[in-house]
This record gives sequence, C-alpha cells and structure tokens, in this order.
Amino acid sequence: MTNQIACPPAFGRLSTGESLQPVPARSYFEDDDFYIWGASVVLTPNGVCHMIYARWARSLGHHAWVTHSELAHAVASNPLGPYTHQGVALFERGHDFWDGLCTHNPTVHAFDGKYYLYYMGTRGDSNPREYWDFRNRQRIGVAVADHPAGPWERFDHPLIECRPGQHAAVCCANPSVTRGPCGKFLMIYKAVSDKNPAPFYGPVVHLAAIADKPTGPFVTQPGLVFDVEGVDFPAEDPFVWYQDGQYHAIVKDNRGYFTPHGMALVAFTSPDGLDWSLADEPFITTPRVTWEDGRTLGLLHLERPQLHLEDGKPKVLFCAADFDNERHHSVNIQIPLR
Repeated sequence: MTNQIACPPAFGRLSTGESLQPVPARSYFEDDDFYIWGASVVLTPNGVCHMIYARWARSLGHHAWVTHSELAHAVASNPLGPYTHQGVALFERGHDFWDGLCTHNPTVHAFDGKYYLYYMGTRGDSNPREYWDFRNRQRIGVAVADHPAGPWERFDHPLIECRPGQHAAVCCANPSVTRGPCGKFLMIYKAVSDKNPAPFYGPVVHLAAIADKPTGPFVTQPGLVFDVEGVDFPAEDPFVWYQDGQYHAIVKDNRGYFTPHGMALVAFTSPDGLDWSLADEPFITTPRVTWEDGRTLGLLHLERPQLHLEDGKPKVLFCAADFDNERHHSVNIQIPLR
C-alpha cells in the first residue's frame, strides 16, 4: 500500500504506568474565571516552555467546551510549571469559517523549524449556540507559525473531510500527530459514524491517516484502531509518539474495556502506526494524582493526555482534570515521569 509507513520492526517496550511520579504543587494550572482543559507544550530554542491550551468561561458551564472553547497560550521556564497565561492563540474568526466559533483539542509540535498546532474547530447556525449543532460540525485542522507565541496561520479547509457512510460521517476531532522514522506523518483521530440515531450518532471510532508533510494531505487508512467488538465508544483522547523502534499511544479507556481498572489511561504499541496492540503492561492510572506532600486526590476525569518528550523520551504527562459530577471547574495537571 503506497501510503503505509515503512518502518523498522518493533524493539523493546515502554511501561508508562511505572513512570508516574508525585506531582509538585506548581504543576497545577487553573484560572478562576475559565475552565481549562487539554494542554500541549513545545519548547523554543531558548528553553521557554509554551503551552497551548483550551479554555472557556466558567459562567457558561462545562458543556460550553463544544460551543465556546478557544485556544490560549501560556509560558513557563520549566515543563512542570508554573505557567502564566499570555493571551489567546486562536481567536473566533466568524461563522463563515469551518473553525470560526470554537477551537479545542490542541496538540502542538515543532517540525523542521516551524510550529504546527493541530486542533478541533467547529461552528454552528444556532443562536444561542446549541451543543449538538456545534458538536456535529467538528473538524480537524492545523495552524502554522514561526513561533509558538504566534501569529498562527490558519487555513480555509480542514485536514479531514467527513462524508455520509464513512467512519467519519458526522464529525471528527482529537487529532494526535507524530513523525515516524521514515519521515512520514501519522495522525490518529476520533470520528463519529452515522449508523446510530441522531443527535449522538456513532459508533465513535478511531482512525489512522498518513501524510508526507505536516500540513497534509492526510490519507485515512482502512480499518479501525483502539476498537472493541460490539462497543460503540470504547476509547478516546489518544496521544501517539515514536520511540525505540515502535509507535506508542496513551489512550483513555472509557469504562474498563482494555484493563480491569475501569476508566483509566492505558498504553498501546504498534510496529507501523496502523496495527495497535495493548502494551505488555497497559495500565497507567485511574483518575487520581498523588502530590509531593503525600496527599492523593481522586478525580472525576483525568484525560486529554499529552506528553512532553526530551531526547525522544517522555518526561512530563499533561492531563485535563475535573473533580465532581457537577463539573463546576477543571484544570490541567502536569505529572512528572521517571
């Protein structure tokens, strides 16, 4: 198949679950006025850590992530923080654009001297903004900049198109991108099919796409990844990277479909980015964190995993977190790795 990534065979494994360390107090990014969710960090040559993160006004409630989220920018001198907000990275740009009213799910990377911000964008016709109207128009795009502080160049069309009858018939979101050893770019993304009734539709699945350049075009490959037979929504929020001769992924297991631990972060590996299997020791963590002072905090959710890598190896795990069924607030937590 011409679009496949031709890579060396797999060597070794990574057990990320053995690497989580107690969290310093400074590694907790919050804002009293905003929900804060997924965050991704890239370093500039001067050592400054630039975080691109999703936020929306707390006055709008948790579910406004799909109607009012924007991508913002923060900086720190250390990947573990503390981070200081700098401004908005991707502004609303109008109803006429595919990503004109809401941006979310950031993951930022440096490739060959430029910075690439992959994200979900959406818009809608409803006023006031209605959840399903915006959710079912979600698409994946990329913005490009010479510096992670911006300005970011955005494009008039998304990277992934959705068409009736396909796995990505209704919408797509949650992109994760990495470059393989042969120079091709692998994207894993979430897609919603149109087999089930509106407005949720489904099944919710994950697909792999390959491109020669970080801006695409990305060609979706046959078959599903992180799927479970008979389950309509087993997983979400993958983060993928290449290390030690194979591809790795951290994935949110929604209900214990992959390990006996219920909702958890789990690890997968792949020799080629297309055929994925559970890692030898797949369990990473349930929704909880341990602080440096020994306290343990139970969470409602710990998701949107994003890694900061140094010399190709994971050093810090960034996760979105919230605390109770009312979902009255959310933060981002930076977990050091051994």
